[in-house]
Amino acid sequence: MSIYRYKGSKVWTMDFMFHAQRIRESTGTRSKTLAQKIEDKRRRALEEGAAGIKKHQQPHLLLVAAEEWQEAKKPVWSPRMREIAQNSMNHLSPVLSKKLLVDIEARDISRYQAARLAESASNRTVNIEVGVLRQIMRKHGVWARIQSDVKMLPERRDAGRALSVEEESALLLECGKSRSRILLPFVVLALETGARYNTVRTLQWSNIDFANRCLKFGKDKTAAGTGRVVPLNQRATAVLTFWAQQFPNRKPEHFVFPLEKCRHSGSKDSFGFTGSVVYDTDPTQAIGDVKEAWEGAKKRTRRRCPKCRTGILAEKPTPEKGYACVECHFETPELPAGLDSVRFHDLRHSAVSRMIAARIPLPIIAKIVGWTAGTMAKMAARYGHFGIEDLRGAVEAISRVRAEIDAGSPVFSPVSATNDGSPRAN
Repeated sequence: MSIYRYKGSKVWTMDFMFHAQRIRESTGTRSKTLAQKIEDKRRRALEEGAAGIKKHQQPHLLLVAAEEWQEAKKPVWSPRMREIAQNSMNHLSPVLSKKLLVDIEARDISRYQAARLAESASNRTVNIEVGVLRQIMRKHGVWARIQSDVKMLPERRDAGRALSVEEESALLLECGKSRSRILLPFVVLALETGARYNTVRTLQWSNIDFANRCLKFGKDKTAAGTGRVVPLNQRATAVLTFWAQQFPNRKPEHFVFPLEKCRHSGSKDSFGFTGSVVYDTDPTQAIGDVKEAWEGAKKRTRRRCPKCRTGILAEKPTPEKGYACVECHFETPELPAGLDSVRFHDLRHSAVSRMIAARIPLPIIAKIVGWTAGTMAKMAARYGHFGIEDLRGAVEAISRVRAEIDAGSPVFSPVSATNDGSPRAN
């Protein structure tokens, strides 16, 4: 008998041999008839698996499939990736969650894209959301059916900029005046290494080798960037050395930029900025974000006088309108734009642009910033921001080489001599 009940038990157990192995499992039922059917189904599943027959999957609702997909991905996702996936599903769910995956057509996705654009969502945001849907459908083998008919929205490839030396100086000056003492070393390290925001935020003291002046990054956005070692230049070393002195009891597992709480000190400097006092630090947790301090520093750059570069633009006394510099008395009806439009990621753009302008070989730049070999040229084109003078210098090189050829430079000579001394074209 292949099914039986243990003494004192009312539940049937299946017991049979398959490929010289004994299969003994509970059927979970008290019904003998049902137990026999369960045993038959179990045998058939084993036989199909041994024969390589793929199991037929039951159709899934998008909502159910999304939950399974997110659960499977959680162990390998960063908190940011989990947030992106959840935000995407928050937009996809009201429109498509009650549809079976097999019923989702390219026209449904096209309508979704149009609806999101009507809500003023950017092309990049909509593409991320459709990308999440694509991954879920691909996992269940139903994406290939509509893949050729789904068109992703065009995205801007010119986003990002490199800071000029003057802009950098103004920004760092305001970062130094921030209530958050973390902001200045945080920004300098990002600028001097080209590291991404989260990579800097989660840095630990064990990642920094002061003796050899280098830094080993932990987990990064890409596999190529994770675990890379980057030398520290003079300014980055000086800033980190000073910052380390603020934590004499630091441990290797402590975060370089810890979670801190601060309050107003009550005193103001000569420019009217209120100081701050740190009253609680938890080095076992990384700082949540520096967004408030970062935005504040950028906003304050609007107060810098565009004429003398050092004075502060103060509001004119009522009833006059406009602003006047407290040092050079320059007047303006409105505050300049300052660096309001600068993104934190532009610090990475600045670092890469400067290395490219210094003619550092692309493979070395890729190693420093964590690019893969396959994306190196594309990323260099995206991050290399050149002004008209940079381009002018490139085209001037064309004439310079021509002049050297005409001058008969041995390096560029278009002819070489034959054995008898007569010229021969190369």
